[in-house]
Amino acid sequence: MNLRRWLAPGIGVKRWLLVVFLGLLLLALGVAHVIRQVSQDLDPGGPAGVLIDAVTLQFLPYALRGLVVGAIGVAVVLLGVARVVRAVTEPLRPADEDQPLVEVIYQKRFLARGPRVVALGGGTGLSTLLRGMKEHTSNLTAIVTVADDGGSSGALREELGIPPVGDIRNCIAALADAEPLMSELLGYRFPGGRRAAGEPIEMEPGSLGGHAIGNLLIAALTAVEGGDFEEGVRRMNRVLAVRGQVLPASPTPITLHARTRDGLVVAGQSNVMRTSGIERVWITPGDVAASEDAVAAIAEAELIVLGPGSLYTSLLPVLLIPRIREAVAAARAVRIYVCNVATQAGETAGYDLADHVEALLVHTTPDLVDLVLANDRFDAHVPTSWQAESVRLRWPPRSEPPPRLVTDDVVDAGNAHHHDPERLAAAILRAAEREAPARRRIGASRTA
Repeated sequence: MNLRRWLAPGIGVKRWLLVVFLGLLLLALGVAHVIRQVSQDLDPGGPAGVLIDAVTLQFLPYALRGLVVGAIGVAVVLLGVARVVRAVTEPLRPADEDQPLVEVIYQKRFLARGPRVVALGGGTGLSTLLRGMKEHTSNLTAIVTVADDGGSSGALREELGIPPVGDIRNCIAALADAEPLMSELLGYRFPGGRRAAGEPIEMEPGSLGGHAIGNLLIAALTAVEGGDFEEGVRRMNRVLAVRGQVLPASPTPITLHARTRDGLVVAGQSNVMRTSGIERVWITPGDVAASEDAVAAIAEAELIVLGPGSLYTSLLPVLLIPRIREAVAAARAVRIYVCNVATQAGETAGYDLADHVEALLVHTTPDLVDLVLANDRFDAHVPTSWQAESVRLRWPPRSEPPPRLVTDDVVDAGNAHHHDPERLAAAILRAAEREAPARRRIGASRTA
């Protein structure tokens, strides 16, 4: 038992140990007073008197008596505290036996004091961000797109009429304490389904083939809650005891549409993601309701992170929901847009940094973000199987005034097309800390 760790600042134990010590001290003084009174009435030469003298160490010099008794008392107290703590906490010991319980408690206390962070988007990018950010705070809220219409999510959406659950599942797994084991479990797909090269999984109606376990769990919890999708997701958060919470952007499925510069109009997220030369995207229904929990989380946030993730098919479907967009625009929190480190074949092929920011602001509002965070490391390993390229740092975009730009090394050294979770979270928090004073002044001027 690492007693020093139990006494570390922030664990919430020292104050109560002090109370116990004071109680024991008062008890000891009371016992000493009783012994003193009794000993005065006894015959010093009698058996009781001799016993009292032996117990009170009268055979030792006066100065040495207190030292010996004090040392024995400290040893007994430490032994008792250690044994009590072990007996009480043994049933609570985490599944990971290599991590002491005191470390788990300290971590939870530390994370509970972290900043209130809201992240918007979906796909792999948002999950990557959450994996890094959960090591700094448990006050995390992920607001996830509900526009997906392919694979297992699309099949459940069509058969059950619920919003797509795939991105929500990935974010819940990313925030779970048992991740990556939980990611493997929730992401496990039953054998079956058909997939052509480069194409999404085709599901067979009424079959488990191709469905992910996590998707089915969320669908089942929604059914248990009488079809209340938001409550089903809340239950999933509680069942897995995630650090923070994952929320759907809307309790209603939405459909994503896009128009290209050539006038071609496509519908459906799975089609838009394979479309290049996009000029405009929109959602139907256009007046779709936003999640009330999501709107409340944005209003209370200290930091709002947009992305990373697919620009047109993950991030914008969230921001195109009117109340979500208005809440972000009105928020007093620091608002950071995290640009992807690489382009995506189809929707953002050939895009540089300014192109990403211009598309974001054209579809929302010119003052939506305070900072743009972009990667400035370009020597990471490039996977040969990906048809993409690193996002070039052309700046500024065509907006007046442009957001402030911050660059940092946020790329995964082993994969130039992915962010590194730890580097990304650290870079975001550094940038937000520098920006917070200015943002607070702006918020104060709005309310003045």
